[in-house]
Amino acid sequence: MGAWHAGKTPVLLSDLQPATLDLVLPTLSATAGQLPDAVMADPAHAAQIDQALPSIDMQKARLVLFTSGSTGRPERIVKKLAQLDAEVHALQAEFGAMLEKGAPGDGRLQVIASVSHQHIYGLLFRVLWPLSAGREIGTQFARYPEDLVQQLANGERSVLISSPAMLSRLPVQLPWAGARARLKAVFSSGGPLAPQASALAQSVLGQSPTEVFGSSETGGIAWRRRAEHGDVWQTLPGVETRLNDGGLLAVRSRHLSDATLWWETADRAEPLDGGTSFVLRGRADRIVKIAEKRVSLTAMEARLQTHDAVRLARAVLIERADLPTRVGMVLELSEAGWQQLFATGRHAMGNALRAWLAPVVERVALPRSWRYVVRMPMNEQSKVTQQSLLALFDPLMPQPEWVSRADDEAHARLRVVAGLRVLDGHFPQANLIPGVAQLHWAVTLARQAFDAPGVYARAEVVKFQQPILPGDTVDVRLQWLADKDVVQFAFISSRGPHASGKLLRRA
Repeated sequence: MGAWHAGKTPVLLSDLQPATLDLVLPTLSATAGQLPDAVMADPAHAAQIDQALPSIDMQKARLVLFTSGSTGRPERIVKKLAQLDAEVHALQAEFGAMLEKGAPGDGRLQVIASVSHQHIYGLLFRVLWPLSAGREIGTQFARYPEDLVQQLANGERSVLISSPAMLSRLPVQLPWAGARARLKAVFSSGGPLAPQASALAQSVLGQSPTEVFGSSETGGIAWRRRAEHGDVWQTLPGVETRLNDGGLLAVRSRHLSDATLWWETADRAEPLDGGTSFVLRGRADRIVKIAEKRVSLTAMEARLQTHDAVRLARAVLIERADLPTRVGMVLELSEAGWQQLFATGRHAMGNALRAWLAPVVERVALPRSWRYVVRMPMNEQSKVTQQSLLALFDPLMPQPEWVSRADDEAHARLRVVAGLRVLDGHFPQANLIPGVAQLHWAVTLARQAFDAPGVYARAEVVKFQQPILPGDTVDVRLQWLADKDVVQFAFISSRGPHASGKLLRRA
């Protein structure tokens, strides 16, 4: 608000990765917050500011933010303040009465969030809408379910602004009675919430999550609560929809930069009730050709997610100059899925899943590569990007074979082959795995094994006893010390110990 009053344009970075900073910082005149050379607030000066601030031109005031897009590369999005204001009014018109129903005289309602305000969903739902409606804005993240339980312990009526990433992994053993008593609503956006995840959230939190469908470019388009609407999306106030050629959904609203034009999405849809509601039928831009056969990656994912072993499926197209184009599939397994994998092995598991896909996918187009993860790799906006998925198929490290895993311990096996890209260029006279790569492997495996995202800030007590060589089969033992935010690791093969140490995590 201060930047707008001063005639400046605020820029919200999606993350603090070096590549992002190198791209954006040269375009800025000043920085604040956690960025380099940040301007610091001066409380003494703030107390002297004249309350008669200059007015803000809603059409001229701008905000810049970034979306990861379909490729993982940051894409610059410019929003007028008028667009954000229109969307805030639409949210209040649709959901305000629900939140205010049964409120005490002062209407107090605290907003708890597990998503960042650095992207459009978090900005609107966590900051701008509560600010406009006079609600309490929580300044602390609920990064983990335990944080949510603690923040709800103050007894205030609350609304949770969350994402599928958290809502699909709520541990039922936590004391959720306070949540069920105090939560007025749960919102979710950033990706579809699977039916089983919606049912879990309703059971644990006492609320069927309100999912909001839209994008950084279009703003909010529609919403649903699975307990009431199933797969059907209801358009937000002021949003018009229609189908363009090929069944693609197009929208028109004041949330767009030009409210008179239709914006065509890449989503196929089936209209209902005269255009005020619709059912999504998958993204048109996820039709790919494999061996001259057109296949839908979305259809593959949907079919796999009906298997008892699969909690979540994400397909990627792997294109390399030295290999035919093929489909890679990343699967977040259920408990039953992990038991099946441990009992039957990777080969049998892959065959079973291919057989499950066979009724909807031609044999030549079936996935050739499979990756099994405890948790889908996500960026700092809690989104699964193509970049993060493709990284799982990049041979910087061997594909782990999980021998066992629990909440605080895990055992993976790595078969080191000569083709690993990490072997190139580090030690020209010796073909061995460098220590920095071993630390990278430990961090990667820790993130896959335990539901403990965040930045691993440093390593301590690291010992490299002997090199890891091509041909070695290395057992990696991991132990998660949640109370200390530490992961202990050890690399051991038939030749003895190779490396060990501790990884200290920063949330």
